[in-house]
Amino acid sequence: MLAEALTALAAAGGTAVAKAAGTDLWKGLRDQVARWFGRGDAQREQRELERLDRSAAELEAAAPIELERVRARQEIAWQTRIETLLEELDDEQREQAAAELRALLEQAAPQPGGTNVLSGNTFHGQTAVQIGDHNRQDVRFGPQP
Repeated sequence: MLAEALTALAAAGGTAVAKAAGTDLWKGLRDQVARWFGRGDAQREQRELERLDRSAAELEAAAPIELERVRARQEIAWQTRIETLLEELDDEQREQAAAELRALLEQAAPQPGGTNVLSGNTFHGQTAVQIGDHNRQDVRFGPQP
């Protein structure tokens, strides 16, 4: 059985995978997670890429009303996979894998105060856009011409 800190780390990993699918973070996280699971074995890494792609496809195909349930199921599935891998390693390997996973998750996490991007949108007429965390925007529109 894993220590509580490792179980929490596995849960964070499962959450990261399920939440990143279909976002701009997905490609990088997908590749890093597969490499982490592969542990230097190219065939295992490829199998993990396929599993990750199936998870992403399942999330993308989920109806809006079912998305949270599907995401929760994916979080648990990936947490379990991470826990299983960690349990199979000896103490030294487990510590190394945990450190690698922590670094991977820190790198993949959205950075507070980071650059926010708004792209691919078309606005017609008066438009107000606010991007950021805990900021304030006062919007006043005058009469339309």
